[in-house]
Amino acid sequence: MTTIGTYSPGLQVEGLESPNVKSPKKAALASWIGSAVEYYDFFIYGTSAALIFPKIFFSAANPQVAAVASFATFGVAYIARPVGAVALGHIGDKFGRKKVLTFTLLLMGFSTFIIGCLPTFDQVGILAPILLVIARLLQGISAAGEQAGANSMTLEHAPPNRRAFFTSFTLSGTQAGLILATLVFIPLTELPEADLLSWAWRIPFFLSLVVVVVGFWVRRSLPETPAFLDESKSHETAKVPFLALVQDYRADVARVIFAALISVVSTIFTVFTLSYAVNTMHIDRTMMLTVLVLANLVALGAIPAWALLADRIGRKPVFLFGAVGCAILIWPYMWAISQGNLTLIFVLGILLSGVVYSACNGVWPALYGEMFDTRVRLSGMAIGTQIGFALGGFAPTISAALLGDGPNGWVPVAAFTVMTTIVAAVSVATARENYRTPMHELGKK
Repeated sequence: MTTIGTYSPGLQVEGLESPNVKSPKKAALASWIGSAVEYYDFFIYGTSAALIFPKIFFSAANPQVAAVASFATFGVAYIARPVGAVALGHIGDKFGRKKVLTFTLLLMGFSTFIIGCLPTFDQVGILAPILLVIARLLQGISAAGEQAGANSMTLEHAPPNRRAFFTSFTLSGTQAGLILATLVFIPLTELPEADLLSWAWRIPFFLSLVVVVVGFWVRRSLPETPAFLDESKSHETAKVPFLALVQDYRADVARVIFAALISVVSTIFTVFTLSYAVNTMHIDRTMMLTVLVLANLVALGAIPAWALLADRIGRKPVFLFGAVGCAILIWPYMWAISQGNLTLIFVLGILLSGVVYSACNGVWPALYGEMFDTRVRLSGMAIGTQIGFALGGFAPTISAALLGDGPNGWVPVAAFTVMTTIVAAVSVATARENYRTPMHELGKK
């Protein structure tokens, strides 16, 4: 890399680059694979919570209560996320992004494997859901640092005019994890119900060990980011990143919290509507899982495409389009499920999740990360997103409680989803547009 002028640690200006080598492609690949591994584990839990756990971890006396309780265990990980975000944010901003990414990968793999080993309600009674909740809390702590760490790593390695594109690979990896998780479940759902509920459901959880090994191998050689190394050399890292964040970035953290409510669309689509379609409307579960796979295959291409657009016109217009589009499309999608219209379910599901929601997913890693400077970037993203994601995590539980009887019972759920997308859109509309701001000026007040 060519340098011009005199270098001062921690300083990067136009025409003057840090001597620390940037590795944008390697960082993007490591983020993609790591996120795929992490969210394979995370999404197999969501699928199980919708289709299996109500039947094996809770009493069969009241199926609706069991479904709500199962969704609650899905959401309980989001309680641990803000706590994990503070702890892992501190480590990442003080000691480096790479340490956080290694820890989160190993913790997610361990906790997911443990879920596959758990006894059921028929075997140990109330102890079964208690152990399930403990393992789920460990998953939540892991997820709290994964995306923020991967986004910070990729953002700080990326070229200045392609930050949205490179950071979007973290979210593409998330979609790949969902695809992998769903593909693993599809053949299992073709097994007899007795086999699925007795032993087959454990297979996806045991397979997490394989994908963790792959992710660890890819991440182990990734260098620390130039921006973090510059700050470390010049002793500019915050002693207590959380305190610096509270002192200087309260408004930006609040923006991220409210913007992250867009995640409600994702959990409603991947968890609640899956349960609603299969358990309430009695639509074939393999068909609904296929809708999830196809939507996320489309998202693999749509996310980087939206990110490329955001590098040209800015983050805000792309995010706002996605939020408004989701608010509109949730209505016909849920109506199609209530009518059992398979063609519309496929078309609208792919359009909603694969195309329109991808506009938000493609830009938020750069949008949020550019609100903070290097000293507090990982903490700001982790804490802000994880508090916002908490509502997303409990959205299936809230929706199960809101679901009414009859053909229009889904309407309160759609209205709830719209409310969260509006809040997210308003929050982003008030944010500063930073897509042309140099790295060393990001987050400066």
